[in-house]
Amino acid sequence: MRTFLKNEVFLIAVAISFHLLFLLYGVQTLSISYSEALIYFNDHSILHYLVRISTALFGQNDFGLRLPFISLHILSVILLYKVSKTYLKRKSDRVFAVIVYLLLPGTNSAALLVNPAEIVIFLTLLFIYFYKSKSYFISYILLFLALFVDNSFSILYLSLLFYALYKKDNRLLVISLTLFGLSMYIWGFDTGGKPKNYFVETLALYSAIFSPLVFLYFFYTEYRILIKEEKNILWFISFVAFLFSLLLSFRQKVMLEDFAPFAIIATPLMVRTFLSSYRVRIPELRFWHKFLFLVVIATLILNFTAIYFNKFFYLLLSNPQKHFTYRYDFAKEVAKKLKELHIKRINVLDDRFALRLKFYGIKSGGKYLLSKNSKNVLQSVTISYYKKPVFTIYVTK
Repeated sequence: MRTFLKNEVFLIAVAISFHLLFLLYGVQTLSISYSEALIYFNDHSILHYLVRISTALFGQNDFGLRLPFISLHILSVILLYKVSKTYLKRKSDRVFAVIVYLLLPGTNSAALLVNPAEIVIFLTLLFIYFYKSKSYFISYILLFLALFVDNSFSILYLSLLFYALYKKDNRLLVISLTLFGLSMYIWGFDTGGKPKNYFVETLALYSAIFSPLVFLYFFYTEYRILIKEEKNILWFISFVAFLFSLLLSFRQKVMLEDFAPFAIIATPLMVRTFLSSYRVRIPELRFWHKFLFLVVIATLILNFTAIYFNKFFYLLLSNPQKHFTYRYDFAKEVAKKLKELHIKRINVLDDRFALRLKFYGIKSGGKYLLSKNSKNVLQSVTISYYKKPVFTIYVTK
């Protein structure tokens, strides 16, 4: 038994397996959102083709919709473990880094929702892995391919530009500068809208992605490395993304999904900083580190539990629409109840909801109308969680 516990690969495999079970459970609790339905039906991005291929293979259902991102998430965890070997020498430290990464709210959201964050995380970690392995040609090819995937990779190119200047790597400097320019030309940069300060809101979003205590330690780690320690490629990527998101937030609302994936991969650096600080102290002076460790892990577990068992919070809210997953709920259940009523075509007054129902096989048209107007009702459809009604809609002629 002790041999198994000392085997980091075995422990990481167990952690990933348990995490995968939660992800599969999470898929069952979610319905497609309007933004996800837009990507599925009307978009022409890489996300559109990715989910279309998946649903063609595994069926037009929630599992087929979210499988690509779960798969990329598992591969990203493996890559994070591989990359962490450069920064964490002890096996137990690498296992700890993987577990912390698996518990972060942002990584779980990226793994379950249809958005580019998981693709960005995966390709960035894959680039770092090959770059640190001195497979430079492959790493540069990945950088070039990323140019056509998503606009957020311009942040990666900018980070590598600063890293190349720091390391005096002329080849990487030319490549990153060229790709950054091409990214700006292809994708552009949004500076529209009335200037407004969103700094506090951006910090709040980062706190939600990391969890508040972990975010504070992320900030401390980035600052400590800036003033005291050697700067590595992982730090440059996470620090530049974080810094520019804060700077931009002073004048405009930041699309944090463009920046957060690069910040969240700094988990090995946070673990290294914490454990180094812990180990340099004699046992008698480690109390506060142990206390902080327990509080952070407890908070992460609570956040993790809240994500996967979020329907419970409907019991605590007087207005269900304030629930943080409201836009990902009840569409699947409404479609199921309509099918039980032998209704597969219905006119829906809410175009957004109609698009969500379309994914579950409820098409527009027919002799019935679905709306929130309770006049001349033929059938009411109420969706409840833990016996609390959260959504009601009516079928009329």
